[in-house]
Amino acid sequence: MSGPDAPSTPSDDASTNFGAPPAAAANVPGGPAGRPHGGNPNHPAVTRTGLLGLALGAIGVVFGDIGTSPLYAMQTVFAIDNHAVAPTPDDVFGVISLVFWSITVIVSVKYVVYILRADNDGEGGIMALAALIREKLGSRRRRIAVAMVIGVIGASLFYGDSLITPAISVLSAIEGVEVAAPGAHGIVLPLGIAIVTILFLVQRIGTHRIGRFFGPVMVVWFVVLAATGLPHIAARPGILQALSPIHIFGFVGDHPYTAFIALGAIVLAITGAEALYADMGHFGRRPIRMSWFAVVFPALTINYLGQGALILDNPGAIANPFFLLAPSWARIPLVVLATCATVIASQAVISGAFSVSRQAVRLGFLPRLTVRHTSTKESGQIYVPAVNWLLFAGVLILMLTFGSSSKLATAYGLAVTGTLLLTTTLFLILAGSSWGWARWQVVVVGVVFGGLELTFFAANLTKVAHGGWLPLLVAVVVVTVMMTWQRGRRVITERRLAAEGPLLAFVETLRAHPVPRVPGTAVFPHPSKETAPLALRANTQFNRMLHEHVVIVSVESENVPHIPTDQRLTVDELGYSDDGIVYLAVRVGFQDEQDLPAILRHAVGLSPELEFNPDEALYFLSRMTIERGSDPRMATWRKRLFMGLAHNAASPVEAFRLPEDRTVVMGSHIRL
Repeated sequence: MSGPDAPSTPSDDASTNFGAPPAAAANVPGGPAGRPHGGNPNHPAVTRTGLLGLALGAIGVVFGDIGTSPLYAMQTVFAIDNHAVAPTPDDVFGVISLVFWSITVIVSVKYVVYILRADNDGEGGIMALAALIREKLGSRRRRIAVAMVIGVIGASLFYGDSLITPAISVLSAIEGVEVAAPGAHGIVLPLGIAIVTILFLVQRIGTHRIGRFFGPVMVVWFVVLAATGLPHIAARPGILQALSPIHIFGFVGDHPYTAFIALGAIVLAITGAEALYADMGHFGRRPIRMSWFAVVFPALTINYLGQGALILDNPGAIANPFFLLAPSWARIPLVVLATCATVIASQAVISGAFSVSRQAVRLGFLPRLTVRHTSTKESGQIYVPAVNWLLFAGVLILMLTFGSSSKLATAYGLAVTGTLLLTTTLFLILAGSSWGWARWQVVVVGVVFGGLELTFFAANLTKVAHGGWLPLLVAVVVVTVMMTWQRGRRVITERRLAAEGPLLAFVETLRAHPVPRVPGTAVFPHPSKETAPLALRANTQFNRMLHEHVVIVSVESENVPHIPTDQRLTVDELGYSDDGIVYLAVRVGFQDEQDLPAILRHAVGLSPELEFNPDEALYFLSRMTIERGSDPRMATWRKRLFMGLAHNAASPVEAFRLPEDRTVVMGSHIRL
């Protein structure tokens, strides 16, 4: 017997069941042809009730990242390559036109009109999209494998984004102090580090208590964006001509290389576009669309136009056009508001990293992580300590290494453009394979969106040596970890299945050679019905006894975010209704809770074999300690990495919310 923290593979974790798409998942409603919010009828965004409230919440969470882009996007464009983009009318009109049409095509059309339709039972994000494709494609394994690899790479790039966003956003806001007080340069970095430290320290408290204030703060932010831009547009209304795409062709035609390099900075104006999709499960499609077209898009457009007008009037404003939009008396309050907005933007990205990590665990690409729920009402409010502190360390290293938002901007674009391209690729696979799009439709959409995003990506490749290597390095590390875990998990699962033996044969043996029964209920969490839990087998072989009620429970996380409660449980008496042994299959979505005691309370009474008091049940966990062996399917370094990950995996006691005083962990050894 070993303790819960022994180095082991999560043999009782639902994540071990993802070698192939679950057959039952095909019957789960969802997708663009379903209800307004996929297959989740209880999601508040399905009805019009609370639509305005959800729209307000979306402004506070969904648009924090893209909403703070005006802080540094224009400043970065005019600073690239030793000010290759000059504050001349032709360049200013070309840049503003590129910014406006990039936001229009990629955010308004691609994400808001098209991508939001690709919901996985109401949930969004690149991992959810990959899981949706795996469900829809059925037996087409090659395409499924491609989709899942793309999803893993996209999630890996998102982690890079999660590192850079807090650092660049907070620094860009505090740097506004230098505009109001030029001698305050020395306090920017220490103050930024202090704010980021506080931000990560309070993650354990949860955002549900302060989340209600995010929306109003960001509404004020977007009102201020418009209010600071409008006076400059009124003073130089000719800037409105920049809305015509003809200025893009003039800008590119006059100096194509400079325009190409400028794209690497213009992409900063669309950072956060992926959040529109990733946060769909929290707010719904309609509230996000309403917030975007009614508030966010107009405010961003007005502010960028205002910055362009300011630069035409005062070319020296390229040093920091955002804060120079405001009158001198308002700059310090604007710094405070900008800091609040960037903290909110950072919070959204950090929460997104928590959600992506949990999805990756459920889909079998990461070991079990400790997940703490910070709200008793909202299951999406979670805190993942390991991810939080890794992000915190990474953000601190970035801030100390780069020192300013302008230097960090060189590292930002690759993570953003890479994720945009991968999302487009997955969307086209889904549209062509599942939605019945004609080939010409797929080609046209791919050329329009993919062509623009590929150009952005190519422009950012020029920055690899100047910081662009950072998100690539993060992506390589995360992809290596995820693929190693998935591969090792499959190898260990094969070994475990061979060691455990068939469950039905074990039941037949018990009937032929009965052992004494003792009062009480024993619950054995186990990945599937195919084999007998090691803890159950050990209990009968070594202790020569069996409890009066034996419940073998498999929690299977499927390719959809949520499974309705009344569709989660399936009871199998394993051929006999009088032996006290029953198998309980539990289907959950990858966003649902895996609270076994709560699940058992719902199961009581579903079968004569399930008449027991769940509050007195004992839980027996099977754990396998991994040792390095000679299996040729994995390189030695990957075995060591897998063993390290398994050693630090969270205990299933906490993952399944088992009562520690009624849980026994029984283990054995297995060689990799």
